[in-house]
Amino acid sequence: MKSMTGFGRASITDNNFAITVELKTVNNRFLDINLRLASELQQLESEIKRLIGGRLTRGRVDVNLQYDRTSEVEYELNRPLITGFLAAMKDMQTEFALTGEPDINVIARLPNVVSTKKEEPTTEFLAAIEKVFSLALDDLEKMRVKEGSMLSDELESRLAEIERRLPPIEADADNVAEEYRQRLTKRIGDMLAKSDSQIEIDQARLAQEVAYLAEKADISEEIARLRTHIEHFRTIVKDDRDVGKRLDFLTQELNREANTITSKTTNMSVKENALAIKSEIEKIREQVQNVE
Repeated sequence: MKSMTGFGRASITDNNFAITVELKTVNNRFLDINLRLASELQQLESEIKRLIGGRLTRGRVDVNLQYDRTSEVEYELNRPLITGFLAAMKDMQTEFALTGEPDINVIARLPNVVSTKKEEPTTEFLAAIEKVFSLALDDLEKMRVKEGSMLSDELESRLAEIERRLPPIEADADNVAEEYRQRLTKRIGDMLAKSDSQIEIDQARLAQEVAYLAEKADISEEIARLRTHIEHFRTIVKDDRDVGKRLDFLTQELNREANTITSKTTNMSVKENALAIKSEIEKIREQVQNVE
């Protein structure tokens, strides 16, 4: 199991270039790659996203790519811009009878008059990009695995607390039928006492009503499903792929069973333990949001 939170960094320096990549990831329902590249590297966007997508399945990824040339840099002139500027200066000179010539320092200060000569990425450069991203992803994975291990320990402690609450719930649930029998007997006895009636309680009918109410309040299936979900949860935690989505679904199932237990019973001890379980499930849900 891996966390979606992490940071990775790697650098490569060659005779012709130096590349540094930094990757920062946070939780997100899907894989969201935020990549900003210099104009000369825009054509690498799809390849970089492919490299990241091959290693990560979920999370927001902020990519910082720094690229510097270490060899001699060639520049090219923006000739249309210079030509248009000189033509405008000549028209100004003619129209307003001005003297003087355009100064090269003035032209050089024009925006975008000189730019780095664009070159197609070489095979050597593409190989370096792939290598530096692989190294950065390795560094990122180490941190995500470490964070995932801590998350796994946290989730296990929450599951253990839920399991600890189940035996008391079962013990109290076993007394539900007797509690209903006593409650109904007392209520019927109170009603007959107020009316001074000599009618005797039909024990068979009373037993039927108690059985019906006990059946409606039976939570044995919910407890069994909770235990099954917990074991399944532990199995998924040990996997490597698509863990977060499956744990998120199981967390919803755990919460559904806890809600059902709370709504079915009137026993205060059962309710208190069920509410404590719901609290643990909510903490699990918060942690699961960070699992890849």
